[in-house]
Amino acid sequence: MSLRLYIRPAALAESPQAEGGAVRLAGGMAWASRFALIVRDGARVISREVVSDVAGALARLPVELHADGAAQWDALRSPRQPLTLPLKDGGSRVIRMDSPQIMGILNMTPDSFSDAGQFLDRPDVAREHAADMLQAGAAIIDVGGESTRPNAPAVWEGDEIKRIIPAVEHLAAMGAAISLDTRRLAVMEAGLNAGAQIVNDVSALRHDPRALPYVAHSGAPVCLMHAPGDDADLHSNGVYADVVLDVFDWLREHRDRALAAGIPAEKILLDPGVGFGKTLAENLALMNALPLYHALGCPLLVGASRKRMIGALSGEAPAHKRLGGSVALALKMMEAGVQIIRVHDVPETVQAMHVWRGMRDAALTDFSQIVD
Repeated sequence: MSLRLYIRPAALAESPQAEGGAVRLAGGMAWASRFALIVRDGARVISREVVSDVAGALARLPVELHADGAAQWDALRSPRQPLTLPLKDGGSRVIRMDSPQIMGILNMTPDSFSDAGQFLDRPDVAREHAADMLQAGAAIIDVGGESTRPNAPAVWEGDEIKRIIPAVEHLAAMGAAISLDTRRLAVMEAGLNAGAQIVNDVSALRHDPRALPYVAHSGAPVCLMHAPGDDADLHSNGVYADVVLDVFDWLREHRDRALAAGIPAEKILLDPGVGFGKTLAENLALMNALPLYHALGCPLLVGASRKRMIGALSGEAPAHKRLGGSVALALKMMEAGVQIIRVHDVPETVQAMHVWRGMRDAALTDFSQIVD
């Protein structure tokens, strides 16, 4: 038998005063009062039990699952360390992981599915847009020079560098936290040298075998995203026995690969890859299962802004008319305790976050209606 265990938060709570008590997930703003312990043999689920006493339930499982179960349970309850990012002036910027952080998207591409060509040939407009996102409350700006939409053509690394470096240099001069949305080693090198601090790789450092040791040596945090396909098409081969658990296993494997290369757990971000090689039903399943991925012990970075699933659920609304759905998905991520939420529409998402946080803070502190 090849047994694998998954501890999935099954009942989120708005405060630790939930019936039976509640556990704070990953030291953030999400709480859970019940958990599903799922055991798979290969691809087949052989048991599923919903419990409040996780430690007691783990003791009843086969002995070969105890170590992994204990590690997942610790990971679910342990706070995530902040990201400390170096700035060009010698200082640093700290991104806390105990509350949601908004990552603003800056696409320096001619063919993005959402904002194609708005900024590529208009550097002043791109700079103004980046400044507006920072002023609106974006903690990080994610700069990309290659579209990763389905059927997008590949980009030569020289063109990708030419597209992103001016934006990165400008943002670095502003003292911003900057993420590089790239899978190419040469772009990582050029971008980090220009002042970026985070690598956001949709291929999870698979595109170039030299990227993994390079990122480990650089000391930069890295986001590893799930995509089922290969370099030719990251959206291909999306066949799953259970998309939620299969993505968990895939992320665990690539997390362990990064750890073995010397990247510390606190510098590994994980992204389940909403919209990459998944059907509408599979994307919805991932969104509903986001709290599970805290058991991997790394901060979560999730992007669903303006994606196809929103159009599919709203009368085929085009990408530029998916604001409401994007904010709804962002709120779902906040409820799940996702640490970094990647969006196009920063002011609206930040406003929604402030209202969500106000309601959550009130739920955590106002006990006037509770009767002993």
